[in-house]
Amino acid sequence: MAGKTPRDPNYVQKGFGLKKQISGLLQNDYHSHLVDALRERGHRLVFGDVTIRLAKDFGFCYGVDRAVDLAYETREHFPDKTLYITNEIIHNPYVNRRLVELGVRFLGRGYTLDDVTADDVVILPAFGVTVAESAELEAKGCVRVDTTCGSVMNVWRRVRQYVKDGRTSVIHGKWAHEETRATSSRAVEGECHYIVVRDHDETNMLCDYIRGKESALSREAFQERFKDATSPGFDPDLHLERIGLANQTTMLSSESLEIAHMVGEAVRDRYGEEEHADRFRSFDTICSATQDLQDAALQLGHSGELDLLLVVGGYNSSNTSHLVEIGGEFCPSFHIDCASEITSAAQIRHQPLNHKTTSVTNDWLPDGPVCVGVTAGASTPNRIVGEVIERVLQVRGIDPHDHIEDLPRRTVPLPVAN
Repeated sequence: MAGKTPRDPNYVQKGFGLKKQISGLLQNDYHSHLVDALRERGHRLVFGDVTIRLAKDFGFCYGVDRAVDLAYETREHFPDKTLYITNEIIHNPYVNRRLVELGVRFLGRGYTLDDVTADDVVILPAFGVTVAESAELEAKGCVRVDTTCGSVMNVWRRVRQYVKDGRTSVIHGKWAHEETRATSSRAVEGECHYIVVRDHDETNMLCDYIRGKESALSREAFQERFKDATSPGFDPDLHLERIGLANQTTMLSSESLEIAHMVGEAVRDRYGEEEHADRFRSFDTICSATQDLQDAALQLGHSGELDLLLVVGGYNSSNTSHLVEIGGEFCPSFHIDCASEITSAAQIRHQPLNHKTTSVTNDWLPDGPVCVGVTAGASTPNRIVGEVIERVLQVRGIDPHDHIEDLPRRTVPLPVAN
């Protein structure tokens, strides 16, 4: 076709057709017979006086599944090549550790872009990379294997459209998160800018400024408050006149929708109904998988049966933290990244919501009959979920094999606390 951009032979996005070759390794690394048993039995099983309720939707989403598969295929396809990845492929310590064990070198962990040569292969993670990083890797002439999630790319398309329209992108997200950095880098071109708002409080500051309220921050104070979350040269007096909403796909979906409404109303109050349609744009770029996980967590909570909820996922996982937030509305909720955080029936190590470090809670598992809910972030393999469930039963002196006849015996020891 005339005018079609030539295909870059060093850019791979659709895999290498090696799913059959890697299926055994993936099965060993990520599968759980115990999780399968729970799914087959309606996501609910009773083990003596412990009831386990597993969320209807939990763990690996399609985008994460694809990213992990493609990373394993890359190792299989290039057995003798030096493999790098620009960052964590997903926010799960077990998955990233397995990649290291497979010989993948992580940039930022003893390696930099300067180490990459034209003979090497670089994996781009599910969160994507910035425009500058992408250009630098392309210039090196190395093979780039792109595992960026399709939902993230959908947000990028919206942001690029805002740039074409000459709009500033207002991004609901965490400005330091890899995905938001990648998205915001696509919002800067020509005279276009971006601002990242994390929550309702920051959105209220933005809305007050748009409305021109007397209580709003001064121009200088606003720039100082959002200095890390705005594009270079951002001026709120100039760059909030025509805006478009976008979001980090792993944020709390209900909050993203509320923030879009808040900003839209502020624009309407400032410029009136007639100009609103031109000055404000918003599209629903909520990740359907994230929404499904959050809806399933809500469903568990509304069951009224839970005594506590275990949320399994990496401590730097944004979507996992939002599941903790949802669970906390109904019952005590504990964010753990693996089974070994369950020290005993009396003690659990976990990361409280909005904290950066773990802490220890005593008497977390009630005596007597108890119903434990379990869910997991989009980056958590079934294997880790299964190990957590088995550990809960173990500290109560229960062997799941006594209750599920066809459950295979574990071939490797269950992780325990250090």
